[in-house]
Amino acid sequence: MTASSPQNSLPNSKDVFAGLAPLEAVLFDVDGTLCDSDPFHYQAFYEMLQEIGFNGGVPITEDYYIENIAGKHNDDVARLLFPDDFERGLKFTDDKEAMFRRLAAEKLKPLGGLEKVKKWVEDRGLKRAAVTNAPRPNAELMLTSLGLTDFFDVVIIGNECEHAKPHPAPYLKALEILKASKDHTFIFEDSASGIKAGVAAGMPVVGITIRNPEHLLLEAKPTLLIKDYADPKLWEVLEELDRKGGNSTNAA
Repeated sequence: MTASSPQNSLPNSKDVFAGLAPLEAVLFDVDGTLCDSDPFHYQAFYEMLQEIGFNGGVPITEDYYIENIAGKHNDDVARLLFPDDFERGLKFTDDKEAMFRRLAAEKLKPLGGLEKVKKWVEDRGLKRAAVTNAPRPNAELMLTSLGLTDFFDVVIIGNECEHAKPHPAPYLKALEILKASKDHTFIFEDSASGIKAGVAAGMPVVGITIRNPEHLLLEAKPTLLIKDYADPKLWEVLEELDRKGGNSTNAA
C-alpha cells in the first residue's frame, strides 16, 4: 500500500532545521529510506507464511505487514509470529532474510532524489552514517546495489548494539563513532519504529512516506514528512539551514 503524499510541512520544521546550524552530520536508515525495499520484504513474508499455514492459511495483507512488521527488529517479529516458539521464529526470520536477498539482488533502485541529497551532503563535507535494523548481509547488499558503500563513514547494525530500534541506542552509537553532536545532526527514516528511535535519541527526523501511511509516521513525531528526496519541502528546509549557518566545515 503506497501512502499518500503529505500536504504540508509539520509546524516549525524550518526553524528546527535552522537551529541545527552549523550542521555536522546526517544519519540515514537503509531499508525503505535509501531504496524501496519493502515490496521484496513483503513478498518474502507473504510466501513463507503461506507455506507454513500462518493465520489459518489466510494470506497476510500489506496493511498487516506495515502495521506489525515493517521497520521492526527480527527478534520482535519472531516473537509476534511465533509467540510460543521464539527459536523457530528466529530461524524463520533468518530464512526470510535470505529470501529477501535473493529477491532484491540487482533489482533495488534508489529513492527519487537520493543522488541530489547525496551530493548536498558530500558538498558540505558532512559526516554520515547508515543506521539500520537490517542484518548486516542485507545492509551490505543494499548499499552495494545502490553504489553507496563508500558514501558512509560507518554502518550501524541494530542487532550489534545493546538495543535495536525503536530504542535510541543505534543512533546514539552512530553519533559516538562519528564524534558528532545530536544538536547538529538530523536523520532520514521511513518507519514509525525508526522515527521513534531518532526522536528518542534527541534529533530531528525527516520521515519518508514512500510506503508507510502518513498517520502512523505522524504518531512517532517526525519533524518533517516528505514523499522522497526530491520533495520541495525537504529542499526548503535545507536551503534555510544553509542560510542560517551552513555546516561545521563550510559555514555559509
